[in-house]
Amino acid sequence: MDHVPSEARSQPATGAHAGAEERPSLKTVDPATGKPGRVYPGHTPQEAQAIARDVHTAFLSWRRTRFTERARLMREAAAVLRRRKADLASLMTDEMGKTLTEGLDEVEKCAGNCDYYAEHAEPFLAREPVDMGGPKAFVTYNPLGPILAVMPWNFPLWQVFRFAAPNLMAGNVGLLKHASNVPGCALAIEEVFREAGFPKDVFRTLLIGGKDVKAIIDSPSVAAITLTGSVDAGRKVAEAAGRQLKKVVLELGGADAYVVLEDVDVKAAAKVAAMARMVNGGQSCIAGKRFIVVKSVRAAFEQALVEAMAEYPMGDPRHADTRLGPMQSVAARDEIHDQVRRSVEKGARILVGGEIPDRPGAWYPATVLTNVRPGQPAHDEEVFGPVAAVIEAEGEADAIRIANDSPFGLGSGVLTRDLARGERIAAEDLEAGMSFVNQNVRSDSRLPFGGVKHSGYGREVSRYGLLEFVNIKSVLVHPA
Repeated sequence: MDHVPSEARSQPATGAHAGAEERPSLKTVDPATGKPGRVYPGHTPQEAQAIARDVHTAFLSWRRTRFTERARLMREAAAVLRRRKADLASLMTDEMGKTLTEGLDEVEKCAGNCDYYAEHAEPFLAREPVDMGGPKAFVTYNPLGPILAVMPWNFPLWQVFRFAAPNLMAGNVGLLKHASNVPGCALAIEEVFREAGFPKDVFRTLLIGGKDVKAIIDSPSVAAITLTGSVDAGRKVAEAAGRQLKKVVLELGGADAYVVLEDVDVKAAAKVAAMARMVNGGQSCIAGKRFIVVKSVRAAFEQALVEAMAEYPMGDPRHADTRLGPMQSVAARDEIHDQVRRSVEKGARILVGGEIPDRPGAWYPATVLTNVRPGQPAHDEEVFGPVAAVIEAEGEADAIRIANDSPFGLGSGVLTRDLARGERIAAEDLEAGMSFVNQNVRSDSRLPFGGVKHSGYGREVSRYGLLEFVNIKSVLVHPA
């Protein structure tokens, strides 16, 4: 699965300025070893614009296809994903270091998402009658057009399919600008849709750099934009889209807080916390990052958390039993370590981990910090790696205050034996797009996914995600 489909290869540039455009190259690196991987030829700006126009042309036909035909093709995409599961998981491991086990789970999740929208898109988008006391009236949901998706590397397939499946089922078409370190994954996704039988230009990948995104946003061929990435990237994309008056959905960073109350089963709570922190090696926007623990159980929770984190030793990501592989790059690993170092300099204390191993590759161990306070990176910033920060709270109210004292608001959690108490805090008190009680936050096709504050706006997946990029149109029919 490392070949480039012929349809996705860059086509020769044409026109007066073709010779002046430099073709970019996208280079991959194996994070486990630091060794160079494949190099992919990118698209020139002129080629990218031509692809955008082709996708817009495809939209004019695709929007007229019946739901039954869209569903048939989407179910076939799910089947292709399952047939290629091993190759796709291996490709993710090669390009961004995901463990093979997590990669296999990710491919299956993508397939399930395709099946979900194949089944539910038509009823979700059915016309809704409105009683106007006489004339016929209804609300209908029409597709907008080509949706540009600017996607990150951490879930190279899932991030894309959670955008693509609902939008293609809604009658939209897709343009993917993926992270530059996963070009093979980007091309493989296009190939999945092609093999499933989707028309050629209904979903296309653009192999371009970040500096070329604005020109695609500006293109009249693009109707709307969805981005998953950093706060800085979100601001830039939102600004560019705003100038063109194009809708944007943003899923940005997170510093997810879990409130640990005094009535918990400490060992069970620590296992949930470790699982929340260590998903995808901690490289997840919705990974638990700040564990705000009521004072009376802090010491016991810390001990249990250290024991739970010990169950995530570093190992070869290609081995089925490995639970913690490398970070996505040496530069990313070094940034994580710098955040830990600066937190310690300002008073945090390392309970386990916190040292870069002497080996090639982008490795960082499972780490627990205590005495985490405001002013430390572990408290104030998003640490995108396997570092759990324990923050002490005086009680429930103080824990909620600390949890909400963050510019982010993506996911959150409550760990407690009292389910009614946990439900109240999750539903009413925590400032986040998602709040789970006694489980780690995760995305699911059936639940709306997204955040508030600097974690972005808009929703993905569920019916709410499907409705983000449709024209919600009122129709009234009165007798002549």
